Amino acid sequence: MSESTVESLESRICNVQERIAVAAGKADRDQSAITLIAVSKSVDRRAMDDAYALGIGEFGENRVQDVAVKLQNPLPSDARLHMIGSLQSNKAKQALRMFDLIHSVDRESLVVELSRQAVRHEMEIDVLLQVNIARETQKAGCDPDDALGLAKAILAASSVNLRGLMTIAPLVDDPEQVRSLFASLGTLKADLESALEGFPLPVLSMGMTNDFEVAIEEGATHVRVGRAIFGG
Repeated sequence: MSESTVESLESRICNVQERIAVAAGKADRDQSAITLIAVSKSVDRRAMDDAYALGIGEFGENRVQDVAVKLQNPLPSDARLHMIGSLQSNKAKQALRMFDLIHSVDRESLVVELSRQAVRHEMEIDVLLQVNIARETQKAGCDPDDALGLAKAILAASSVNLRGLMTIAPLVDDPEQVRSLFASLGTLKADLESALEGFPLPVLSMGMTNDFEVAIEEGATHVRVGRAIFGG
């Protein structure tokens, strides 16, 4: 990137961080409890490196094959990579080696394959259960009514660690329109923790460029922001 482009990137990162701080303040939450994931799926490795140099340590990607190209040289050891797109079962082995947290576990067959590969390669993987909280037919994610059964399947699987829930809200003009959906995911989290006899689900991954502030106000611990950081 040119110097002016890096300066623009720095400005956008600062703006997002300020917006996170304001949203956290409105909800009487500590900003440090909110993880900013820079969604880097549409940018090249150079942009990721520039963002890392500016303090970004968490990156989100959608496709295993794209990551294989971008990370021929690994990210710095303190950077973390999140799988936020749909994951095909036949990519489970590669995903285990690439990602620190898989946000998109939404079916039992994927749980079985992740567990099989993790045990085979003596690894462990942290995952989130993706819930289609709005029940959109075109969206990935399990139905909210199926979340408990899938959570139990994950807990029963060897070497797969359930850390929380993820959702993708509908794209709307006014983020207030999806506030109730974010609140519903928080309620589902509490219900699951109760049904699972107190098993903690500390992560709520919800909120993107259009709606992350409302998501934070409703309890998001991880927000996935791409366009507001990298432009486009």
